[in-house]
Amino acid sequence: MRVLPPGELPSDSRLAPPKDLNGYFPFSPPASVAQWDVRSEDVRTQLKVALGLWPMPPKTSLNYEVTGRREFVDYSVSNIRFESIPGLYVTGNLYEPLGKEGPFPGVLCPHGHWANGRYYVADENAVKKQLESGAETDAVAAENPIQARSVHLARMGCVVLQIDMLGYADSQQLSFELVHKFSQQRPEMNTNERWGFFSPQAESHLQSVMGLQIWNCIRSLDVLESFSRVDKSRLAITGASGGATQTMLASAIDPRVAVCFPAVMVSTAMQGGCTCENCTLLRIGTGNVEFAALFAPKPQGLTSADDWTVDFETKGFPELNQLYDLMDAENRVHLTARTEFGHNYNAVSRKAMYELFKKEFGLDASTQERPFNRLGIEELSVWNEENRPTYKPEFERELVERMTEQSDETIMPLLLGDSEKFANYREMVDKALDVIVGWEAPAADQLDFNVKDKQQQQDFLLISGLLHNDQNKSQLPALFLYPNENWNGHTVLWLTKEGKSGVFDEGERLKPEVAKLVSSGISVAAVDLIYQGDFLPDRQSFQETPRVENSREAAAYTLGYNHSVAAQRIQDILSTAAFMRKHDRQPKSIGLVALDPAIAALGSVAVATHSDAFDFGVLKTDGFRFGHVKSIRSPDLLPGGAKYGDVPGFLAMASPMLLRVIGEDEDSEKPVRVAYGRDEKQEMLTDMDSEVSPVDWIMNQLSAIAVQ
Repeated sequence: MRVLPPGELPSDSRLAPPKDLNGYFPFSPPASVAQWDVRSEDVRTQLKVALGLWPMPPKTSLNYEVTGRREFVDYSVSNIRFESIPGLYVTGNLYEPLGKEGPFPGVLCPHGHWANGRYYVADENAVKKQLESGAETDAVAAENPIQARSVHLARMGCVVLQIDMLGYADSQQLSFELVHKFSQQRPEMNTNERWGFFSPQAESHLQSVMGLQIWNCIRSLDVLESFSRVDKSRLAITGASGGATQTMLASAIDPRVAVCFPAVMVSTAMQGGCTCENCTLLRIGTGNVEFAALFAPKPQGLTSADDWTVDFETKGFPELNQLYDLMDAENRVHLTARTEFGHNYNAVSRKAMYELFKKEFGLDASTQERPFNRLGIEELSVWNEENRPTYKPEFERELVERMTEQSDETIMPLLLGDSEKFANYREMVDKALDVIVGWEAPAADQLDFNVKDKQQQQDFLLISGLLHNDQNKSQLPALFLYPNENWNGHTVLWLTKEGKSGVFDEGERLKPEVAKLVSSGISVAAVDLIYQGDFLPDRQSFQETPRVENSREAAAYTLGYNHSVAAQRIQDILSTAAFMRKHDRQPKSIGLVALDPAIAALGSVAVATHSDAFDFGVLKTDGFRFGHVKSIRSPDLLPGGAKYGDVPGFLAMASPMLLRVIGEDEDSEKPVRVAYGRDEKQEMLTDMDSEVSPVDWIMNQLSAIAVQ
């Protein structure tokens, strides 16, 4: 039952090659502050959801320790460690002023992908080139610019916390190869219990090394804030490259940051190539320039160089500056464009940062760096040979399990709690689904059905055509089966894994259960969700989702920039329901039927996403869980699909819709039954163990409604 000629595909924009990190990511300034207030809150929520920080995890004891300390003439250096999550250590050094009166500003310094991080030492040739080019003025600073900026900030009168990225220097509980070089899926880590990072299970729970690094930054601000000698109103973050990624994201979502300086990262071009800079959902419809814009109108400094930021002065920064102007903060965003230098955080860039911090923090100090004693690995390390942690797969599993437990301990009491708690759950998940699904309800004039054929059958009129949604540029092949003369005003959207052809048997006759609905006066709609039916030339099977041209098997490289197939199919379900609801022949009710577990799970999300889309539903979930999807290439993978209670949580949000769920056990039914009981609508949730067929159940329910 094709709508289009063989070999012709729907004109659907989503069939284009997926966007990747090397695409173009412009920022469009808003027309008004009020408009930006709405947009910025949406993007900020998107960041938190994508990073696994919606809701924020509990802040457990930091167990802050100092394992060594050295004093110099005007500053000290302490070797420190603390736990951002029980058992996971954040390691680094604390630089403090000596001979000055506090309280002092607190500055967090995450580093980028410099070899060995804070242990970095440039070789003689690199140092020579830096000095000759004018990028550096001091050989010691050229050897380790990461240490140089921490020392000078301390000399200026700041308390500086320089932390390791995961997998660098002293932070080896998760290895460098895992965090920054992950390239192949690990079947032994892709399990339904005690899974690892980068697995489909981790993606469905929104667990990523990127989210973990941002959480480490947030906990690092907690450390700085805990010191009596730090002025809590004067906190800043600065880092370059991958450290700038951490800088702009942590600054965007943590309101405590007063000034930030992300160097050589923000641009409309490459968004960050490392696995530690990407996570699913993060940059769909947005990008790094807009992330930097979230900090407005607070003071911010940026740099560009002869790298992917080379055009930032003319592409991206003018728009960022325009936003600051709109917010009456035109002198609070600064760009140091020194494109004669390669990728760097050199003395020229550091001086621009010092000047910004000096001005904004009211520091009475020189911005000119002076010689300092560069410390080596043994002097900086927080461990000794006896207690130094190393990577163990079992620790990775335990850490992810602990993260899951923390999330569940926050979310599940809301799902199963009283009316007030469930209202909080619903509000939280509503906003999460805005990100996960990306559904935006189309206006009536954005939906159009282009009829391709009409066939009069014995008992019904078969209308086939293409459903256009201009809001998301989709085009869905669809069928509508209208009873000849006895339409009772009720309509059912019948979903199958085969698409619209699923309403027919192999002989191209209506399946008995569908025919029974039509003969009783109920119209039936069937549709090809994306990559079903007419979306597949020559009836090909669809087993693996499209991916970007990146050899590394991390889902974030594709799904950090594009919605998953599962999310797109949920959009298609909602597009069809919206068209049916707004049709000239307005139906009395619209029902949803999905008897394939994976499709029924998508239906549960559709119902949770838009509570008014359907009036009743029959979903045969048979225990399907997004958290049990076995491949990052599976069409059933839904990033975030398991974090908020999985399918039972979404079904609970259907209350008080008339609903029948098939194939769940007593434990998994609990959130649904609790939700309907809480609304005192138990009668709307029918016996899940009923032996009545789905079609007979629908007919019985609609007959009862008609009598009422």
